[in-house]
Amino acid sequence: MVNFTAKSQIHGNTLISLLRAVLLLFLISQPFTSLSQDLHTSSNRALKSYNYGREAYDFLNYKEAESHLLNAVEYDPGFIEAYIMLAELSRDMLNYTQSAYAYREAMLIDSVFFVPAWFGYGEVLFMLGNYEEARSKFILYLELGGKNSVNSGKARKYIRDCNFAIEAMLKPVNFNPVNMGEAINTGDDEYWPAITVDDNLLLFTRQKRSRSRSLLGTEMQEDFYYSYRVDGNWTLARNAGSPLNTSYNEGAQTLETGGNYMYFTACNREDGKGGCDIYYSARTGSGWKQGINIGGPVNTSYWESQPSLSSDGSMLFFVSNRPGGFGGMDIWLSKQVKDGRWSEPVNLGNTINTPGDEMSPFIHFDGKTLYFSSNGRPCMGGFDVFMSRLKADSTWSEPENLGYPINTQTDEIGLVINSSGEVAYFSSKINPMKGRDLYYFEMPESLRPDPVAYLKGKVIDRITGQELRAEYELINLSTKNRLVRSFTDSEGNFLVCLPAGHNYGINVSREAYLFHSENFMLEGVHSKLEPYEKTILLSPIQVGQQMTLHNIFFAFDSWELREESLHELEKLYKLLADNQGLTVEIGGHTDSTGTDEHNLVLSEKRALVVRDYLIKRGVSPGRLYYKGYGEKLPLYDNDSEEGKRKNRRTEIRILKISE
Repeated sequence: MVNFTAKSQIHGNTLISLLRAVLLLFLISQPFTSLSQDLHTSSNRALKSYNYGREAYDFLNYKEAESHLLNAVEYDPGFIEAYIMLAELSRDMLNYTQSAYAYREAMLIDSVFFVPAWFGYGEVLFMLGNYEEARSKFILYLELGGKNSVNSGKARKYIRDCNFAIEAMLKPVNFNPVNMGEAINTGDDEYWPAITVDDNLLLFTRQKRSRSRSLLGTEMQEDFYYSYRVDGNWTLARNAGSPLNTSYNEGAQTLETGGNYMYFTACNREDGKGGCDIYYSARTGSGWKQGINIGGPVNTSYWESQPSLSSDGSMLFFVSNRPGGFGGMDIWLSKQVKDGRWSEPVNLGNTINTPGDEMSPFIHFDGKTLYFSSNGRPCMGGFDVFMSRLKADSTWSEPENLGYPINTQTDEIGLVINSSGEVAYFSSKINPMKGRDLYYFEMPESLRPDPVAYLKGKVIDRITGQELRAEYELINLSTKNRLVRSFTDSEGNFLVCLPAGHNYGINVSREAYLFHSENFMLEGVHSKLEPYEKTILLSPIQVGQQMTLHNIFFAFDSWELREESLHELEKLYKLLADNQGLTVEIGGHTDSTGTDEHNLVLSEKRALVVRDYLIKRGVSPGRLYYKGYGEKLPLYDNDSEEGKRKNRRTEIRILKISE
């Protein structure tokens, strides 16, 4: 069974194979006796050590069992059963080198004594990355009678994996991992990184060893830790604290673009629907709130884990073994519906999912490049990381293996990539003496997602300078779709992704304030996607205060409203509907193109069109005045096209506030 804990997600989901059960059954079925007629040894000392080793193995006393079995083969180098049991024990201890040695010695004694041992021999060689040797052992296993065995399918897949790995090692990708340093990594295990779109907040899981309160050994506690990037360096990681971290294990998290909220996995909690569920937590000025189970239909009585949230917050990818999949663990997708709930999850299909296991999905900030781990398709061993892109017809491209040495014979799980697509973060045991650490590396160009810019904003009161918590939304003006709707943090900060190739409008609003609107022209290819940084001033609803509506558009040299203006007009209508005492002036402004007389008429007619729209929506005409200012009040220099674009605007000024 696959448990939640991040380490068991990395290592524990590879189930004990049927072969090992067969081998152990074969070996322990031999009776405890001082006679050797049932075992291949004539040494009483070897037999005695073997029996002691087998008994210790039964009670999971691995070190003691290893010592006795090493003595057994030393007393009798021809004791084949002792070598086979030593090979299996060493594998359990993850000592693959010793396991391969023991298998080799057993095969040299008698190559057909126990044919399934060839399969085990091939597996440990594969885990060591000795693909050529491993392939030969699997082939020999099939030739010696394994073709019709329960492991024949696995053997054939291993042969395909060996062929893939041998080929991949002939054309390695560029890979130079860099340890993230002592501020992040410790003697404990660190894994499962998550980052914000500005690459300045890192949240990860740390598994700390604690003194055991039982006889079962050292206890492990998984908690969230975080670090900020300051002047290019990561600060000393700190525990995220209570109530987010609990006495249970938390991990496998995904951050919202700006780091204001997260989804994560927790298991065996009292409010759980199954073994492992997905939870939600928001960040406040004082820290993270207690995790809330997001419930159905995402969570079920089955296993749900490893969420990944799209940059616009509309898609939640996760892993589950619920019915309707293609294998053990599959990747599923749920979409957020209008009331903020999540839709019935949909399996990503057999382009992504296989009869094996798929794990650790990561949807990049570009919203269309998916990275995930799988052991069900040709790979280097264990779980490899793959990449797939969402196509225009809403299907996924054939997954591409990220290649060697990004992928190795061990498990690669939990890869995330920054907004530019240039840097990847992952966890690895590159240095076995230090345990699992967090690393980063430069992503090969062919494997990068589309780069993403972002708007970094801060909302303050125009008059007092006070930081304001406000609602913001991002509109794709090219498609008329609202991409993001959320709230700033308690200090008025927010981050919004801006994928290239579209025009965007941003709206910021708060009760008792005029709203702010602005647009960003990002159509075409941008070679330098630097963040936009904006301080947004909200004007309180007071007589004389005004706001500029940048997202009301007209046809060229006309007062005909363009369709992309409707969202902004509806926000203006809502402001007036919510504040019935407001009387406002609608002011029209143009750039300097054309004569003064022409621009004055044009601006007045544009202001009148806006007034007429609001009257049709139900606003009293007596609350709406209009005036055309032509080119008389420019905000920017009319010598540039950008300045002219910004000068073409509609403004709202408060004339009166009635009780």
